[in-house]
Amino acid sequence: MTYSVRKHGDVLSTGNVLQIGSTMLFVSCLFFVYFQLWVPVYCDTEQLGFFSDSKSSGQVAKETGSSSCGCDALKRDVGVDVGEELSPHLEDPAEKYSKAANEENVEHHREQDIRSKMVLLKSSWFFMGTDNPGIPPDGEGPQRRVWVDSLYIEQHEVTNRQFQHFVNQTLYVTEAERFGDSFVFEELLTEELKSKILQAVAAAPWWLPVKGADWRHPEGPGSTISDRLDHPVLHVSWNDAQAYCKWAQRRLPTEAEWEYACRAGLQDRLYPWGNKLLPKGQHYANLWQGDFPTTNTADDGYIGTSPVMSFPANSFGLYDMVGNAWEWTADWWNVHHTPEDKHNPTGPATGTDRVKKGGSYMCHKSYCYRYRCAARSQNTPDSSASNLGFRCVVNPS
Repeated sequence: MTYSVRKHGDVLSTGNVLQIGSTMLFVSCLFFVYFQLWVPVYCDTEQLGFFSDSKSSGQVAKETGSSSCGCDALKRDVGVDVGEELSPHLEDPAEKYSKAANEENVEHHREQDIRSKMVLLKSSWFFMGTDNPGIPPDGEGPQRRVWVDSLYIEQHEVTNRQFQHFVNQTLYVTEAERFGDSFVFEELLTEELKSKILQAVAAAPWWLPVKGADWRHPEGPGSTISDRLDHPVLHVSWNDAQAYCKWAQRRLPTEAEWEYACRAGLQDRLYPWGNKLLPKGQHYANLWQGDFPTTNTADDGYIGTSPVMSFPANSFGLYDMVGNAWEWTADWWNVHHTPEDKHNPTGPATGTDRVKKGGSYMCHKSYCYRYRCAARSQNTPDSSASNLGFRCVVNPS
């Protein structure tokens, strides 16, 4: 499989890796050789870089000076051939798995509704974005007045238990399972497993493509969710999230709806609870403490994800709006916004990446200051990783 690294549409490095048995062969800046076939590849010699044992993730982090944990660069190559079995899934994964399930399981929902409880958010104007962006290239500004219609939003991120129920009911297969791998943060992996992985994302070598990693096996073979059923489900692509939401008779929130929910009535505040990260010394979100990416002191009690609702809710009664796991939204990615008033904006009509919000347990101010309500990032719709999940919304009936 080929992985290409990019950020906001610009190539950071080739990051392209080919695995032949247990060997990676890099021939030149413009060509890879594979079974004596030359394949042209574009790269920038000044930006080219491969992760090797001679350079630690910490060293690369300091040298790149990036403002990102690198998860926005986790992109599957659209040209990758993963076999015939993937083709039916790509036609319309949400429709394929949700239509029949909804028809057959309405009665089941009445008997055992495992879906998250929902909170009603009443229609209102609010100020979206910021005029003081923490990461300007992400398109956090300008601040603009936005009207959002009333909606119900889930109290917390979709959990492993809930996604497991969905899969049991529908026999849905996620894209990570079909591709056969997903990206995992290296600090969560055993040394034995890391020693078997011969490829990494050049711009963010702490991200490793792990064969067998998926929502059931968050750290790859041998890992399990049996003791994490109330943690947010991970390794779900945008397409997977869509499928779940349609089955649940819900949908993904727009970016505007998500940010309205995050801000919870507060104006010009960084976080869902205000401007202080640790009010009275208390942790309000599952974030990274220490030196990213090498040392997480886990002062908040967690190295990876935490059970949903482990931290205080915002004033709307919503949990984990920042930290824990990134959350997919419905919008296509765009960094150009205007200050005019908007009514229920839905983002551009087309695009290549989808917007995600909220940051994750990997976020730290020194390296990925995206655990703010105005912060945003993106991934391709088929991307999946060990810090990416979602929650659903629904319109009032």
